[in-house]
Amino acid sequence: MGFHTFVICAYGQSPYLEACIRSLKGQTMATEIVCTTSTPSLWLERLLERYDIPLYVGEGGKGIGHDWNFALETGRGMFVTIAHQDDLYGRHYVEELAAAYERWPDMIVFMSDGVLIKKGTWNRGGAVEVVKKLLRLPWRLTGLCHLQAVKKSGLLLGNPVMCPSCSYRKEKMPRPLFSRELDFVLDWDCMRRLAVLPGRFVCREKPLLYYRIHDGAATKACMEDRRREREELEMFRRVWPRWLAGLWARGYGLAGKYYD
Repeated sequence: MGFHTFVICAYGQSPYLEACIRSLKGQTMATEIVCTTSTPSLWLERLLERYDIPLYVGEGGKGIGHDWNFALETGRGMFVTIAHQDDLYGRHYVEELAAAYERWPDMIVFMSDGVLIKKGTWNRGGAVEVVKKLLRLPWRLTGLCHLQAVKKSGLLLGNPVMCPSCSYRKEKMPRPLFSRELDFVLDWDCMRRLAVLPGRFVCREKPLLYYRIHDGAATKACMEDRRREREELEMFRRVWPRWLAGLWARGYGLAGKYYD
């Protein structure tokens, strides 16, 4: 078992997949890279062969949660990052992860800040990014991020986590890690469940992820058919009275307009 594995979760024929692979291959610290898919194709096989990346095929038609759980199980490293095929990773991602683990050996989740790529343009410092940073403020106190109350506090008013930036300490993760009943907030749900477990959240407030929003993304589809709205309301209702949950959800939902 190595220290870290990137598991690329591939679907269909993404025009951005090769750029993602190159960003992983360009890391300053050695790491394992594998790919999982539920939609195998000759196109994908040939691309991965070019970069000497093994492919593992899972069952199709069972949802995002199933695909991500399969990806986690496929990774052999102590820490596993589920890399989304449309995104890019800063070349120091694994190096920063290793430094965080060396300082905080009880770390169970590592995460970072990120930059949105929208319509080919990098967007940093917009309203959504500012809100996420504010929600993550309690996690700036890394020395206290082993405490359940501190870990949960960053998740009360929304989901400030850039999901693809997360690296999970596999041996400490519950199974299944991701809900099979959710499509949009499954990462938020996951982090809430991890917050009550022993171990530390470490958030590096540095853009180590470049997160792409485009019309073909699953995130976009969830917004268009209102799954996002329904699932976010459910998450707020888990911790707030129904009337207050509705207010928070409506306000939080305005952020989705940014991705239109």
